[in-house]
Amino acid sequence: MIKKLLGSLREYKAPTVITLLLILGEAVIETFIPFITADLVNKIQQQAQIEEVLKTGALLIIMAVLSLLCGGAAAFTCSYASAGFIKNLRNDMFCKIQTFSFENIDRFSSSSLVTRMTTDANNVQMSFMMLIRIALRSPLMLIFSIVMAYIMGGALASAFVVAVPVLGIGLYQIARRAMPAFRRVFKKYDRMNESIEENIRAMRIVKGFSREEYEKNKFKDAAEDICIDFTKAEKLIALNMPLMQLCMNFNSVFILYVGSKMVINRIGNVGIGQISAMLSYGVQVLMSLMMLSIIYVMLTMSAESAKRIAEVLDETPMLKTAENPKKTVDDGSVEFNNVNFKYSAKAQKCVLSDINIKIPQGTTVGVIGGTGSGKSSLVQLIPRLYDVTDGSVTVGAIDVREYDIETLRNAVAMVLQKNLLFSGTIKENLMWGNSQATDEEIKEACTIACADEFIESFPDKYETKIEQGGTNVSGGQRQRLCIARALLKKPKILILDDSTSAVDTKTDSSIRKALSEYMPETTKFIIAQRVSSVQDADMIIVMDNGRISATGTHDELLKSSGIYREIFEQQTNGGDADE
Repeated sequence: MIKKLLGSLREYKAPTVITLLLILGEAVIETFIPFITADLVNKIQQQAQIEEVLKTGALLIIMAVLSLLCGGAAAFTCSYASAGFIKNLRNDMFCKIQTFSFENIDRFSSSSLVTRMTTDANNVQMSFMMLIRIALRSPLMLIFSIVMAYIMGGALASAFVVAVPVLGIGLYQIARRAMPAFRRVFKKYDRMNESIEENIRAMRIVKGFSREEYEKNKFKDAAEDICIDFTKAEKLIALNMPLMQLCMNFNSVFILYVGSKMVINRIGNVGIGQISAMLSYGVQVLMSLMMLSIIYVMLTMSAESAKRIAEVLDETPMLKTAENPKKTVDDGSVEFNNVNFKYSAKAQKCVLSDINIKIPQGTTVGVIGGTGSGKSSLVQLIPRLYDVTDGSVTVGAIDVREYDIETLRNAVAMVLQKNLLFSGTIKENLMWGNSQATDEEIKEACTIACADEFIESFPDKYETKIEQGGTNVSGGQRQRLCIARALLKKPKILILDDSTSAVDTKTDSSIRKALSEYMPETTKFIIAQRVSSVQDADMIIVMDNGRISATGTHDELLKSSGIYREIFEQQTNGGDADE
């Protein structure tokens, strides 16, 4: 896992190594400063000449300045390296997500992916900064300070024999007990972000049903759940400082008491300078242990975050391109051969079963059936959004798995019922279909999709700003813009998945007529709930419970298919084709 994450370090390896060297220099200098200070105090006590005192004082100033320069430079290089590392890591995650198939994405909720790229990435960044600064500095300071303390103070250093184990064991126990609460928090972050995302997306529905209080309480419960775990963990972590103060005060009292007796009774070579140095080394030792405990807590927290990020980076895309993929789609003919399909390998039942059908190029195919009958699942196999479980789907007489995925999807345009528009102008949204489209091509596509009439009514026309998600246009307008966007691809296969459900029957009829005249060579799939939307199709497929119940023209199905006839009679006898 660590190796996987550090793969994102790349061009920031040099500043990372420089930071480590600077920290090493800072630690060495800081451990020698008390030693020189003790020597200066002893010289003053022995009434040394002013030149000698100034000489030692100058050395201390130089060492302090060098320590400051090393620390300041290390802070800069550490910030540069950590910011660059997390930039690369986020970019690697985002690029990996772009390679995911729908099956991969189904394994991660969108809120979880957002948490991994924000909160989890921040935790990893903080841990990386601590690792290359404090995690090296603290052990070095701990070791150097203890060694120097024994050199300087001899028996006085025995204070560490008590203080260090007590503090070390205490900090370890505090961190170990706090960790389970920190681990639980991350999954709860996912649930809280999911609540936020769901509420924002469905804001109109929330307000339409006056459910604001319910949503506020729902979010409050999620936030309080996180707060409870964090509070429990922070209460334990808060014990770090009292324990630290206890050990530090014990260390100071022991050194002052024992050291004073040794100076008064002239035991050993202990002087006031040594006592001063021992107090400094005691603070350095205990502070190093304190920082190591903080690092331990942070690393344990971030270990869960690192694991979640590594899950994204390690995820293997379920759709794989063939070794020598075909780079061109010759025509828009489609054939399903003994196709069975289920969304998950663990699923017990297939969504589609025994699908066999051949569709020549240029055919207009209507697909109709009840909710959950497998209509959308059927057409999602054509651009290879999912792979079949058994059998094969061919486009242009070639198995879709043998195509380069980008090539295949450029030849297939798909318009969904809930298509999304991006923030930007109408023109910018339309050019997603073809970034090189001319103004004439854009207007022609909008005319076919019956979108030109409302676009021209806007003051800024094609430069009209679209808000995120297309919330400032109606559902019907949004669908027509999405159809125009798809037409600009000039695809060999066009799939309209209930994409005219929000327009009236007259506009629906106009769009279908224009499509037939504009792109006669394009194979068109029209999924609809209304018989009127598919009755003029060259072929109509009736889906029922994941199987093809019947195929034929409108007139043929009225005679041969009970399901189709029932749908037709329900919609026409009620006197409302939209019902």
